[in-house]
Amino acid sequence: MDGYYAFMLVATALVLMMTIPALALFYGGMSRSKSVLNMMMMSYVAFAVAAIVFVLWGWSEGWSGIGNGKLIGNPFDLFGLDGVDWHATADSTGSSYVGVLFQLTFAAITVALISGAIADRVKLSSWIVFVPLWLTLCYFPIAHNTWGGGWLYSHLSQQDYAGGTVVHINAGIAGGVLALLIGKRVGFGKEPMRPHNLTLTMIGAGLLWFGWYGFNVGSIVFTSDDPTAQFMSETGFTFMNTTIATCAAMLGWLLMERILHGKATSLGAASGIVAGLVAITPSCGAVSLVGAIAIGAIAGIVCAWAVGLKYRFGLDDSLDVVGVHLVGGVIGTVLIGFLSTAAAPGGIDGLFYGGGWKSLGDQAGAAGFTILWTGVFTTIIGLAIKYTLGWRISEEDEVEGIDFAEHGETAYDLARDLGSFGGGSPTPSVLAKNTVSEGANA
Repeated sequence: MDGYYAFMLVATALVLMMTIPALALFYGGMSRSKSVLNMMMMSYVAFAVAAIVFVLWGWSEGWSGIGNGKLIGNPFDLFGLDGVDWHATADSTGSSYVGVLFQLTFAAITVALISGAIADRVKLSSWIVFVPLWLTLCYFPIAHNTWGGGWLYSHLSQQDYAGGTVVHINAGIAGGVLALLIGKRVGFGKEPMRPHNLTLTMIGAGLLWFGWYGFNVGSIVFTSDDPTAQFMSETGFTFMNTTIATCAAMLGWLLMERILHGKATSLGAASGIVAGLVAITPSCGAVSLVGAIAIGAIAGIVCAWAVGLKYRFGLDDSLDVVGVHLVGGVIGTVLIGFLSTAAAPGGIDGLFYGGGWKSLGDQAGAAGFTILWTGVFTTIIGLAIKYTLGWRISEEDEVEGIDFAEHGETAYDLARDLGSFGGGSPTPSVLAKNTVSEGANA
């Protein structure tokens, strides 16, 4: 299947693009101007750290001993990919370097997603320490239990085509836990914290949508005696479901936004796109086109409502990781239990197709397991960092801007721009910082 490996190289590159630069642009545009570089850096650094960790022990922990029925795989069985055939052959789907790299990009974007919940206030050094710890204790065990034949896989007939539990519920609950542990940004709920550049966010959302075809369509697992026929039919099926659910979610979000706030915004369109992509991720191989439209529309409407709850509960989830990824991931995962059809590649009938309650129980169980496991271990990691390295930058640095405090640079030369256009003199602290920055870059 030479064509399959060519396709997987493209799919892997698309998923890589979802983190760098798509997520970086999406999150960066939603941040304030004084935080955009730090926000983008968190995605770039997360990818770099995740790649090293995945090669050394992540693949081994998640995928060694497939079908062993254990909660965690052995990190040392295939340490450094020792024993993994770097050749791509017809018998090595998923266990060659091509398959490893594809899964690596999933791990990277999952941990990068978490950063949106804690934007504007976290030390880069603490984030770098968090990434490998979280991947080791949360991501790889959930991946092993969902895709690597672990304990959960052996007990539940869950369907998770491309990462509803492994990626989105996983990242969403982790983001919520960290937002609680680290605390609110200075001024949260009292001063506006609007996105500084929605053009970047819209570009990022478009690139995420484009890259998601690698994410979902590339996640095919061969179960047929005729892999070529399965590949030709199943990829088109998941491609269409991914597209139509995303369209429905965007429209659903805009409708809810219009009802709640009287305006349909570009930020709402971008957020609706991501909500739809999140919800269809686990279900793109399980439901019909009508089911995909239903899942997308429900996700768009419910996520648009859910993101506003953070103000009611005082949870400073900066860029709505909980409202979009946790809520959207749960919607997409659980609705499989209602809308799954045996006519789809997954081959399981849900409740609405005469399959009874079993599928719904399996899907709800997988979602609950992920929330419990990752919630507990993220709490342990978060508290350990909080009381050792510390998470927060100083209040003064947060007010002045995390970009300069952490990186010694700013995304925009506001002092020079204000002077050029008669906007008044910059504050002494900003002027001094820009002077230092210009000297360092001379």
